[in-house]
Amino acid sequence: MALMFSRLANNFAKNGYYPTDAGTVERTLSALDFTSSNLALLDPCCGEGTALAEIKHCLSEAGASVQAYGVEYNAERAWHAKTLLDVVAHSDVNDMTIKVRSFGLLFLNPPYGDLVADKASLSETTTGRKRLEKVFFQRSHPWLAIDGILVLIVPHYVLDNEFATMIAKSYRDVRVFMAPEQQFKQCVIFGIKRKSDRLDTKIVEQLEAVGLGQLPPEMPEYWSGPKYEIPECKETPAFVVARVSAEELNQELNTWQRETLWPQFNSYFGSINKKHRPPLRALSNWHLALALAAGQVSGIVTSKVGRVLLIKGDTHKDKVVKTTFEETGKKGEVREVRTHTDRFVPTIRAIDFSPGAMYGNLVTIQ
Repeated sequence: MALMFSRLANNFAKNGYYPTDAGTVERTLSALDFTSSNLALLDPCCGEGTALAEIKHCLSEAGASVQAYGVEYNAERAWHAKTLLDVVAHSDVNDMTIKVRSFGLLFLNPPYGDLVADKASLSETTTGRKRLEKVFFQRSHPWLAIDGILVLIVPHYVLDNEFATMIAKSYRDVRVFMAPEQQFKQCVIFGIKRKSDRLDTKIVEQLEAVGLGQLPPEMPEYWSGPKYEIPECKETPAFVVARVSAEELNQELNTWQRETLWPQFNSYFGSINKKHRPPLRALSNWHLALALAAGQVSGIVTSKVGRVLLIKGDTHKDKVVKTTFEETGKKGEVREVRTHTDRFVPTIRAIDFSPGAMYGNLVTIQ
């Protein structure tokens, strides 16, 4: 099976970035199958996106409906991945909020190497060597659904007791192979996620042996045993970035332009720039109240004597209480009657810009 994006992947090697090699991706594809037509895939270190895009393409060709999600820290590679995958976040994986157990396939080829020494002991307590591979596995493992498929590509020598225990607690049917490309001494680990109810000691021993140098065979070019079946994605995964760059914000605004308020901007604010015709006759108090309530009385007003005011009209409702006394009954009892009548009170507030002592004063006209 020829890969679609192998030439594109090689374009990044000159910059010191080495994505998952074409041979490993092709042989991984031969081990995968699916049980439902609705699939969701995740690569939390997707690079330029070629590996996951190839997996998506092959599953789609087989008849599945596939959504591919990726996270990439490097800006150049992230924007390239956006052209190949459905949803890509240019972000640190630690700044992502993703719904747990929402993906059927976790394809993880994390960065290799030791963490920066934490001499202040601010990080969580861990045993063994502090490796990037372990950190990325711990962060992304909860996002894989129960019965979901793990494809983990790491150097074989990082599989110490701690890392082997992490995998054995939550995965079954674990198989390990050496990758066809051995530039970084990688091995490929397949597993099916299960509930973390017990520790499978046989898997721990198997993975620890690989870490100590008892290398497994190379991944077969043609898969002969039962394939790893990717389960159905029952709902759209929640995929949220805590920090958004200006470029990504601009892209999102362009994508969801019709859902924003900008298309309705003129309908809300267009009337401000329109000139209103003067009334045919002098306004009564009622007309003035309506004009004030509608916000039509505002702006700069200059009197005949040169006084300049910046005004803003408003209207508030008040009540007028009228009290009357009525004589009732045969004995001449007196009853007090209070009648409450609503009225609208126009108010004009202004800032005096006339030169002189009143300059800058606030004025209220009722």
